[in-house]
This record gives sequence, C-alpha cells and structure tokens, in this order.
Amino acid sequence: MATLLIAAGAFVGYIIAYHTYGKWLSKKIFNVDGDAEVPSKQLRDDVDFVPTKKEVIFGHHFTSIAGTGPIVGPAIAVFWGWLPALLWVLFGSIFIGAVHDFGALIVSLRNRGQTVGEVAGRLIAPRTRILFLLILLLALTVVLAIFGLVIAIIFALYPETVLPVWITMPIAIVIGLMVYKQNASLLGPSLIALAIVYASIYIGAYYLPINISTLFDIPVLGAFPNAVILWTFVLLAYCAIASVMPVWLLLQPRDFINSHQLVLALGLLLIGAIVAGATGQADLMGSAPAIASNIPADAPPIWPFLFITIACGACSGFHCLVSSGTSSKQVESELDAQYVGYGAMLLEGGLAVIVILACCAGVGMGEFSRIGEGATYTYQPTMVEGTDTHLAGVAAWETRYDASKGWAGFKLKDKVGAFIHGGANFLGTLGIPLKLGISIIAVLVASFAATTLDTATRLQRYVIQELAATVHIKPLTNKYAATALAVALGGMVAMMPASAAQGPGSGGLILWPLFGATNQLLAGLAFMVIVFYLRRRNKPIAFALVPMIIMLIMPAWAMLWNMFNSETGWYYNPDKQHLFLFAVAVMALQVWMIIEGVLVWTKSKGLLEEQLPALPVSQPAVATSPAAGGSN
Repeated sequence: MATLLIAAGAFVGYIIAYHTYGKWLSKKIFNVDGDAEVPSKQLRDDVDFVPTKKEVIFGHHFTSIAGTGPIVGPAIAVFWGWLPALLWVLFGSIFIGAVHDFGALIVSLRNRGQTVGEVAGRLIAPRTRILFLLILLLALTVVLAIFGLVIAIIFALYPETVLPVWITMPIAIVIGLMVYKQNASLLGPSLIALAIVYASIYIGAYYLPINISTLFDIPVLGAFPNAVILWTFVLLAYCAIASVMPVWLLLQPRDFINSHQLVLALGLLLIGAIVAGATGQADLMGSAPAIASNIPADAPPIWPFLFITIACGACSGFHCLVSSGTSSKQVESELDAQYVGYGAMLLEGGLAVIVILACCAGVGMGEFSRIGEGATYTYQPTMVEGTDTHLAGVAAWETRYDASKGWAGFKLKDKVGAFIHGGANFLGTLGIPLKLGISIIAVLVASFAATTLDTATRLQRYVIQELAATVHIKPLTNKYAATALAVALGGMVAMMPASAAQGPGSGGLILWPLFGATNQLLAGLAFMVIVFYLRRRNKPIAFALVPMIIMLIMPAWAMLWNMFNSETGWYYNPDKQHLFLFAVAVMALQVWMIIEGVLVWTKSKGLLEEQLPALPVSQPAVATSPAAGGSN
C-alpha cells in the first residue's frame, strides 16, 4: 500500500505545487510578461535562436536535464534508506530544483539568452564572469566524459538498446525537414516516429541486438571491453556533428520524439507501480529499510552526501546551463517559462520518485538474471505462495544492495541495473514480458543520457566561445573550432586510464568523485545570480536565498570531507593528489566568487546592473514553421 500511496501522492503533490508555488513565482516574483521580447525572436538565426512552441521546447528541456542523474543518484542513495532519499527528492525538487531551473531561465530570457555565467559578470562583478565560465568549463568536460561512458556501458551491457536509440536520429532529421521546410505539423509525424521507436525496441530485444565488438575486431584494453571504447568514440563524433546543426533539424524533433517515448515509459512505470502496490506484489515497507542500519563501511556520511548523491532528481547545477544555454534561446514567450523551467523539473522529480520505488519495492518483487549476451532472461519471483513476503522482499533487496560489497563496490552497471530490473518488474504487472520490459527501461536510460550528452556538447561550445571572446582568442569564437575543442577535452578525459588495471576508456571515472560536489556548487552559484537579479529589482529573495545557502554549504562540506577525512581523504592519499588539486581549484574559484558577491551586496539593493547595448533597429526576415511557433 505504501508503494501505491507514494507513487500516486507524489504526482498529485507535484501537480498542486505547479499550480500554487510555481504560479506564485511566475506571477508575483518574476512577473512573466507575454508581450516581452525574448531572445529567440530578438536574435533569431535559425541555428541556435529559434522561437519554438512550448510543447516542443519542454521535450528538449526535460530530456536534456534528466540524463541519468535522477536514475543513478537515487539508485545509490537508497543505501541510506528510501525515506531520506524520497524526502529530499520531493521537497528539493519543489522548493529548490524547480526554483533554480525556472529562475535561471527567466534571468537568461531577460539577458538575450546569455548563460548564467555571462550574466553574472554584470549582476555581481566583472571578474565573476570568468570565474563562473571556468567552473562551467571544468564541469562540462567531466559531463561529456562521464555521460559518454554511461551510454557506452549501456550499449555494451544491453545491445538491444542500440537500434532504438540510433533509429531516432534519422527519423528526427526527416521530421525536422518536413516541419521546417514544408510547414508540416509536428505532432502527427512525431507520434508515427514514437510507434517506430517502440517497434524497434521489440525488434532490438528479440531479433536484432547490436554488439559493436563483434563488428570490429579491436583488442580489449585493460578491464574495459572494446565495445565501451568504440562506443565512446562513436558518441563523441556524433556529438560534434549534432552540436553545430541547427536546433530545428535534429535537436528539437529528436527531443520531442524522445519526450513522448520517455513520458510514455514513465507513465507505464507509474501505472505499474500503482498496480503492484494495489495488488500487494510490491511492498516498499517490506522490501527495503526506510532508514538503513546496514550501510557499507566505506560509505560517506548521509549528511551532507545525500544532497550530493541525489542531484538531478532534486536540484542540479547542470540544469542552469540547459535553462540559460539552449532553452532560453528557443522559448517563444515568457508565458511559457513556468511550463518549461518549473514544470520539467517537477516531472524529473517524479522520475526520481519512480526510481526510488523501482530500486526498493520493484527489486523486492523478484530476482532475475541475464544469461549470455542479450540471449535469455530468467525470473525467480520472491513472493511465491507459502513464503513470507516481508522476508522475501528484504532478501531480494539485500541481495542487490549487498553492504559487504562496499560503497565503492557498487559499480555503475549495478546502479543503472537496479532501476532497469526493478522497473521491468513494475512493467511485468501490466503483462509486459520481462525481456521486453528490460529493453523498454534500458532504452529510456540510454535515451535520457544521449540527449543530455549532445546538449552538453552544445553548451560547452557556448562556454568556450564566451571565454574566447572574453580573453580575446578569436579562433575559438568560431562554433566549429569551439566544438572541436569541447569534444577533444571530453575525449581526452574519457580515454585517460583511471588506473593501469582499468585501462583506456575509464578516464571519466578519474574526476567522477568530484563531479557531484562541483555540480551542486554550480547550483549554489546559479542561485547567487538569481538572488542578485531579484535584489537589484527590490524583489523578495528569501525563497531563493535559503536554497542558495544550502547549495553552497552542502557541496563545500562534502568536498572538504573528501579532501581531508582521516581515512580516505585525497590529501593523504598519493594516488588521489589529482583529485585534491582539482578540488582546491574548484573551491578557490567558488570562494573567490562568493567574496565578490559579499563585496557588492550592500550597494546592490535596488541598483540595476549595467544594461546590454541596444540591438540594431531592423532585423532580417526569416521563415516560419509550426514547430518554430510560426503561423500555420
């Protein structure tokens, strides 16, 4: 019953929050204005700046911010128990994450689509612009390396996902051309595309799993299979191309298709969780501890690491880059900002809730194993007749979350696998075969990660171009040169060996321990920009100031614990000196930016920042399309 109540109650709560707190922010705090000029129309170039219907931009925004963050984070955090994870996701997404995303979007909309890093230079102090952009550069480099690795691992472990994920790309280009060049409607073709994607999921699961290592005979390097290395190169090459293409040609239609696919899968998971809870097949209370006592010995303390481990499902600094990097350049009216910025974050919180339930109640429904390379799945239900369901559920969860393996022993494939397998159990209550259910959830994970990966490449291109313009490196202001550097940096980190044993292809893991804290520190800095924006306009700031303090203190606390704790601190470990030095650099940039903010705090109230120079009076005429918000 707890599974049922939490699944249904969370989504009802999010709907209420959207229409109350979200509406208050929109109307009373940010004063959204449907008549205000927006960057997509001011600077329209039909490459990056394209006015877009809110349903389409919502699809892009939601799929880009979600990634694997709301999946991997909750899958780890339930080691401490499902209750702390659930509370942080619910309250964090409503009062912190959604405010962060919405605020960053509004600030960027009113500053010609500039990233929050660029806006910081005028809202706080000129030096903060470079400081913020440097932090973004470091964070996005790790994002590119890590997400490339995540997708490569999913493709290698679940070859049935390859066909459905890649078939979306050519379909999206065809739809983009139809909509933009022939003025066709987007909805009909996208629904046909959705049917094709689900057909490809079935084909990939039963007839055409694609194992790239059998197509190219490259020796295994270290502990990483050649499939992971090969896929990493393929994905980075794809990102280089996708990030310079016009948004209407690939990004918008692909994300719109993916949003349908992902929302449908999320809906099936929600219904499956409700059915499983109502019929007693899933027992959250009986399967996993609300507050765990048997925690891995090498696990970090829940305070502050809960707030670092679960990022995207509650609050993530990466989201401010999407809000102010790509989404703000496509929103066609300020009236759409709440729907896109606040609404998408609440839906991501809903995804994180489902992940928590799947990793606890879903896993507790049964255990199954994979035999061979995409060949056979076996399922052994734990809640069989004559068995104590409470003990059976606990046994299933404790098998998956075996504390004796240690925190470090819970590998990436285990984290992703916990959700995929638990989610497949939920789908099984709807009559979906286990093999097909696993494919549906695995494709969901890979699709989220893929959309985030190429969006992150485009964002890194923007950051490099902004930095280059600031420090007068003219060649890197070119989008092709900036993209090449973005992909090269991500590829270099990805191909660096994390250790001699792990070999090439594991490099993203080198800086992974730093990414969580760096990402959340970025959220705190984005809140600083939002707070200064409101303070300069004599607006209430308490609702943003408290989250700002939380998102500055918790990540810094976690970073310092990683650096100096007596047992595993990076400072004391010769093999972790690179992490320690990187952490020092990030902390120094953060402290410097905070000092800059403190210095201008008292004189900023009611004093508007320097405004951007006026745009040329005349703008060239451009074509319109239904997806781009033009007339039909």
